[in-house]
Amino acid sequence: MELSERTHTDTLLRWHRDLVRKKWTYAAAKNRGGRPRTDAEIEALVLQLARENGWGGGKLPGELKKLAVTIGETTVRDILRCHGIPPAPERHRRTTSWRTFLKHYRHQLLVCDFFTVETLRLQTLYIFFFIEVGPRRVHLAGITAHPTAPWVIQQARNFVWQLEESGYPAHFLLRDRDSKYTAVFNAIFETEAIEVIKTPVRAPKANAFAERWIRSVREECLDRLMMLD
Repeated sequence: MELSERTHTDTLLRWHRDLVRKKWTYAAAKNRGGRPRTDAEIEALVLQLARENGWGGGKLPGELKKLAVTIGETTVRDILRCHGIPPAPERHRRTTSWRTFLKHYRHQLLVCDFFTVETLRLQTLYIFFFIEVGPRRVHLAGITAHPTAPWVIQQARNFVWQLEESGYPAHFLLRDRDSKYTAVFNAIFETEAIEVIKTPVRAPKANAFAERWIRSVREECLDRLMMLD
């Protein structure tokens, strides 16, 4: 009987995961539009040449043309920017890498992010959280089906009050470029002498602390549960 109940539970969870996957696949297909993305092999070649030779958007198109690859300067600059690679002059002046920065300031660093949970009826809930990177302390800021900018601002205010009580010496807040993070959101932390740093475009690994915690929550908890609504 126990084996049968566990089998039924696993089957139900698998069905729900399939429904969630179809929901997001349909949404992605429906919203797809604009210019086609650069071929992955060409994008990888651009990044390789930029990193190995220190070339920028003005030099790379000409060098790629020698390899029978035609690509515009704007596209090259977009690829470099999306992967957090600054223009060539800035790269030559830069002395601190992203990894070095995170390692050096981890005991003064906060990160924030969202992740989603699908309920039994496929309602999407957004979970907003902060992490004190030094002690790995996680603060669940709030859960909502409608994460508007005013809602995010209020959760930020609440978190700052908690931060004052915890005594964590935060000097930096790392966040992505989601439009829900407004100028008011930034100002809440800047008034507390916390500098807000935005991750590069389309570079989730830049906020690896948040991504790793989300993966742990899913694998150890959420993948074994089904949320009711």
